[in-house]
Amino acid sequence: MPIAVTWDHVHLRSPDPETTAAWLRDILGGEIVRAPGRIDVNLGGARIFIAPLEGDNAVSPPPPHPHQGLDHFGLTVKDIDAVAAEIKAKGVTFTREPTTIRPGVRICFIRGPEGISVELLERDKKYT
Repeated sequence: MPIAVTWDHVHLRSPDPETTAAWLRDILGGEIVRAPGRIDVNLGGARIFIAPLEGDNAVSPPPPHPHQGLDHFGLTVKDIDAVAAEIKAKGVTFTREPTTIRPGVRICFIRGPEGISVELLERDKKYT
């Protein structure tokens, strides 16, 4: 019998969780959710937990791209060109401009807080 799973959350570490949460809200439309001692963001049906870097808890810096392991997370949007223009006007850095990678699929990559790579993609339903 196969194991059934569903997504629960993505966990980020940040030197400034408030700024990271604000970026996810202001750029990608996330909803900040506060609880005692923590800040989370609901984003596109997923929860993102943002943990602070505290005290002497040493962590490694983000690796250069590309690297092994988790590479990026992808979010579906409608009208990728309009979305790209809107977030570019907000000062977001693009690591790959909007482009068609195959019929019916357009993507772009942006740099998020702490160097996180975020893919935005638009899929034409007639190709899925």
